[in-house]
Amino acid sequence: MARRILPILAAFGAAALALVGVCGCSDLSELRDGAAAAAAHFRQAVQAQDWAAACEALAPASRDELEQNNKAPCPQALGGQELPDAGRARHTDVHGEAMAVFAQDTVFLAHFPSGWKVTAAGCQQQPGDRPYRCALKGR
Repeated sequence: MARRILPILAAFGAAALALVGVCGCSDLSELRDGAAAAAAHFRQAVQAQDWAAACEALAPASRDELEQNNKAPCPQALGGQELPDAGRARHTDVHGEAMAVFAQDTVFLAHFPSGWKVTAAGCQQQPGDRPYRCALKGR
């Protein structure tokens, strides 16, 4: 009897693992798409100089630091930043947080209950293993 049950349990186990794998990929794909959309929305708002919309896309710490460093409300402070023209979107990676890579910019995002928010933008990769240098970032 045990010999008959073991192959059945093994088959159910394999099917369950396959289902978990598919669901995990689907969730990762949804997260990546959400992060890419949030980064694109932010970059489009910056390009259109819609500073209020761009500020809404910022993570709270990034917005606070921008306002404190510039001693001005976010829309005014963000308008004074020298963010590069992002160019075309290349790819988005999600590993807990997200990194959206554009032709001339990299945007970092974190996931909040309200969705993806920009934690850093205007980021350029530095030589070697040095961290990115970002024009806009939070603590």
